Amino acid sequence: MQDLTTGPITRHLLKTTGFMLVTMLFQTLYFLIDLYWVGRLGTAAVAAVGIAGNLTFIVLALTQMLGVGTTAVISHAVGRKDAPAAVMLFNQAQVLAMVTGALFLVVGLVTRLPYARAMAADARTAELAAQYLAWFVPAMALQFGLVAMSAALRAIGNFKTGMVVGTATVILNMILAPFLIFGWGSGRPLGVAGAAIASLVAIVVGLIWLTAYFRKVGSFLRFDPTAWRPRPAVWKRMLDIGLPSGVEFGIVTVYLALVYAITRPFGAAAQAGFGIGMRIIQAGFMPVVALAFSVAPVAGQNFGARLAQRVKDTFKDAAWMSVAVMVAFALVCHLLPGPLVQVFSKDPAVIAVGTEYLRIISFNYVASGLVFVAGSTFQAMGNTVPSLIASVARIALVTVPGVILSRLPGFELRWLWWLSVASVFVQLILAMVLLRREFARRLAWTGGASAGTSS
Repeated sequence: MQDLTTGPITRHLLKTTGFMLVTMLFQTLYFLIDLYWVGRLGTAAVAAVGIAGNLTFIVLALTQMLGVGTTAVISHAVGRKDAPAAVMLFNQAQVLAMVTGALFLVVGLVTRLPYARAMAADARTAELAAQYLAWFVPAMALQFGLVAMSAALRAIGNFKTGMVVGTATVILNMILAPFLIFGWGSGRPLGVAGAAIASLVAIVVGLIWLTAYFRKVGSFLRFDPTAWRPRPAVWKRMLDIGLPSGVEFGIVTVYLALVYAITRPFGAAAQAGFGIGMRIIQAGFMPVVALAFSVAPVAGQNFGARLAQRVKDTFKDAAWMSVAVMVAFALVCHLLPGPLVQVFSKDPAVIAVGTEYLRIISFNYVASGLVFVAGSTFQAMGNTVPSLIASVARIALVTVPGVILSRLPGFELRWLWWLSVASVFVQLILAMVLLRREFARRLAWTGGASAGTSS
């Protein structure tokens, strides 16, 4: 366990972000390599994996709800120096993870075929998407337990263990993928299903590894069967914090489903171009996502310890770091979008869509990075509703006009991309106004320590 309530905040952020970034860089490398191998199977395969991959946003919504709530309540307990409460909260999070994971598994397997047929531009793409989901849905269901344990580790300032496990499992996934996709060694190529099976095996290994870690004698957080009886009041506490964040990701899922529906008349090449663009953006945003994961426990422990200035300084330092990273990534995507897309597809139509998408969307990268940092600060203070409000405003500004525009004669996809850029700036302004209000409301303690420096 690491105490994040003392010492330089920037050092804490850099250290914790560094651990997270190593894991995410390998995760990014996996995404890109996986897309590269799938790209060798053709445009339909790329579009199918992109469509199937949209369900990961549903999992992100649900696991975000679980992870955010777990990190917040445990970090607050650690900040108060209340170890027994931290252990109890950890065990309740694991029970909640098992329940939600099982429910997702059932629903995902039942709906995979209708979903694939509804979203795909043609029958072949739908068939490949269904094959991928048959194995990827179980993999995503196991993510719930993995997220709950990883969130608990972040809450106590332990990023190293998650880095080691995450990196090792991603490497395993990268190695397995081409062997299963193309049948290297076995002579039985599994196609897109092989990519999903590789993910499933890697997640199982990671889950077993982290479970063994928490069973070690002397671990600050540990499994305690006596604390497994469901406690609705504790679950409500976690969900009150995590639910708005989960809804945010759910809204993103709706947005992506809308984009795929709008791009459907343009064919599989347009869907593939958008899918590749999204993967590249996910890769480039990894440093900011890692930073956001660091902000929540650092600011959360200081919030629990009632060190108001250190909470504010955490946001300020993280915001500057985010701007620096996003400016660099925006320049790359604006100046060299074509070469980035060409790595994953040689289809001129796919390259054209992906290039235009990246060049336009790059204008909102800096604003998006600041929104990420603000969202994590809301999480640290235990109130994620303001972040949800800002996200709802953004999606509403895209979806409603987007549907209207798509029905106009001569509609072009770039209209939707520009609309998305404008909506992110509205989201940023709203998030900053609400964050300032939350600082005034939640950091104005009386009768306790509220000062602190970032020395």
